[in-house]
Amino acid sequence: MDGELLSTDAAARRLGISRASLYDWIAKSNAGELVIQGQPTTIEHYQSGAAGRGRIRIPATEIDRLLKLMRVVPRQPLLRRPPTRQPEFAHIRVPLGRPEE
Repeated sequence: MDGELLSTDAAARRLGISRASLYDWIAKSNAGELVIQGQPTTIEHYQSGAAGRGRIRIPATEIDRLLKLMRVVPRQPLLRRPPTRQPEFAHIRVPLGRPEE
C-alpha cells in the first residue's frame, strides 16, 4: 500500500464528481464495465468490514491515475477548403427558357 488513502468524500471531491457517482464507478469497476474516454478501466480500492461492507478507501495515486484518464486534449480543427460555387440549377441539363415553336 503506497501513499495516502482517501475517503470517498475526498476522492470524489478531487475527481470533481459526486460521492454517489464514485460509488457507481466502483460498482462498474468491480463488474468490469467501467469505461473512461473509451478505455476499459478498473479502480483499485480497499474496503474494510465483514464481507466487504465497510468504509471504502482509495489510494491518492489511483485518483491521480483516474484524473489523467479523464483528461481531454483538444484536437486541432480540420482544415477544409472553402466550398466551390456551383452554377445555379446544376442538376438541370436542358437549356432554360420558353420553348420555341
